[in-house]
Amino acid sequence: MSGPTVAALYVETGGVYYGLDDVDPWDEARDARLYAGPWPVVAHPPCTRWSKMGTCRGYYDGQDDGCFESAITAARRFGGVLEHPEHSLAWRTFGLAMPASNGWTRSMLDDAWTCKVDQRNYGLPFRKPTWLYYVGNDPPALVHHRGPVGAINSRGNVSTANNHHSERSRTPIEFRDVLLAMARSARAGGDG
Repeated sequence: MSGPTVAALYVETGGVYYGLDDVDPWDEARDARLYAGPWPVVAHPPCTRWSKMGTCRGYYDGQDDGCFESAITAARRFGGVLEHPEHSLAWRTFGLAMPASNGWTRSMLDDAWTCKVDQRNYGLPFRKPTWLYYVGNDPPALVHHRGPVGAINSRGNVSTANNHHSERSRTPIEFRDVLLAMARSARAGGDG
């Protein structure tokens, strides 16, 4: 590869998007709100204030200093995919098409598709229902059904134990690769 072909926005410093020749990772220090192109994006904007789990920490207000808005703007302008937890308040706030229970939903308001996946089907050792917002060519076939119950422990056995927050926020490599493939096949949306 001659250089980046995808920008990975709002990713963990030193995480799974680092060290890839064709990926330009934007962690908190780089401030992904400043991304100005030109590559399609894989965006993981902070979800704490948009997620129902935020109510456990005393907030569920969408006050993320413009991170989600900048991520959706980048996806619309340069193409790519954004992921957020199932039932993210951001979907309603930004008028995004609600994902269907099985498969892709085409937005009537912009040049995008939405769907629901379970990251358990893509390498995470426990269920994590996730909504995707994709601006690009026809979306790929994905596994949309729920993953099996329970988490896989270090011995490969299924466990029903709760999972630590830091473990839940990590992107599994298999899911990363699916998102990168989507971004690489994307085209710029109508705002570009």
